[in-house]
Amino acid sequence: MVSILLTCDPSNEDLLIADLHEAGTTGITEEPGGLRAFFVDEASTPDLLDRFASFRPQLRHEEAIDWEQVTRDAWPAMLVGERLFLAPSWNTDPTPVGRIRLEILPGMVCGTGWHPCTQLCLEALERHVRPGMTVLDVGSGSGILSDAVRLLGASAVIGCDVDFEAVRIARERVDVPMFAGSLAAVNANVADLIVANISSGAAEMLAYEFDRVGREDSILILSGFEEHDLPGGYPPRELLRRNGWACVIC
Repeated sequence: MVSILLTCDPSNEDLLIADLHEAGTTGITEEPGGLRAFFVDEASTPDLLDRFASFRPQLRHEEAIDWEQVTRDAWPAMLVGERLFLAPSWNTDPTPVGRIRLEILPGMVCGTGWHPCTQLCLEALERHVRPGMTVLDVGSGSGILSDAVRLLGASAVIGCDVDFEAVRIARERVDVPMFAGSLAAVNANVADLIVANISSGAAEMLAYEFDRVGREDSILILSGFEEHDLPGGYPPRELLRRNGWACVIC
């Protein structure tokens, strides 16, 4: 058995996890240096190193261990905000009273919810999503925010991402409309709330489109950037912070 340590930007972890699952990993753990994936078939090592070369792979030979259980131990259920309970599909713990269960599938086809930006977005959504709302999830990635919006009671949620692979993964994960394409494809004045977990630069580039697709008095939730890199042009009504990361609510 071998393991490969891969260095990855947090914004791309969801897709990397899905790709590792597709490549046949038997388990994934999170380490300070990145994500470590385990593989039983040592003969496939050259192909794996080539496939994930852009993530600066570091190879290590491992003793025979139940890495599936290691992976499960590495992703316990957790509370987020005041209303959400994030739990892997294998977790059998009862949902705490007053909480909404948001199922996550680490190492398979969806986001983990562990990154501070994802958690900040989830907390902002539970504060602002109301019944009757139409919500637009821009840069939807694995679809975890879209799923949360649905569970929080919005009447409609639409996810979009320019990454076709991300949309494919999200469609397997979330039972809401998802399309691969830019925000320019969305009609004007359709969203009561827009959430975008994207980079600061991308948020600045999309300022006109956010304004165009939002309705009067719509809410905009932006995250995906550090506190020192807030996007310009978005005076915050609220500013949430965690571990150096930020979420702007306009």
